[in-house]
Amino acid sequence: MDGDGSLTLLELAALLRSLGLKPSGDQIHALLAGMDANGNGAVEFEELAGSIAPIMTEQALLNQQQLLAVFNDFDRDGNGFISAAELARSMARMGQPLSFSELNDMMRQADTDGDGVISFSEFTAVMAKSAVEFLGLTAAVS
Repeated sequence: MDGDGSLTLLELAALLRSLGLKPSGDQIHALLAGMDANGNGAVEFEELAGSIAPIMTEQALLNQQQLLAVFNDFDRDGNGFISAAELARSMARMGQPLSFSELNDMMRQADTDGDGVISFSEFTAVMAKSAVEFLGLTAAVS
């Protein structure tokens, strides 16, 4: 945390405590030893990334599975696409009935390839854009 690109034992302990965790000295030593692949007594960025990548990959997979479950709820006929009628029914079922104009706007925004239906990849893109807008982030999502 001193900007040198690596975390020492003390910096790792401070980081964990700043996150509200209260690890014992033995736990911090074990954590450092588990991440310190080159054995220099510090954790470089690559070592940290290598340690957390499997966790992040697992979380991304869970998010994909959750999105697929929602997509499948909308895709009532199970053909792998959401039609305008399926979108309208699903939104009404959720207590958000759409006017004809709103339905057309949603389909136009989501159906980026213009084939008249929403694919899973189009659905995930819309959901990601919605999440970014909800969080007030300014990152461009395409």
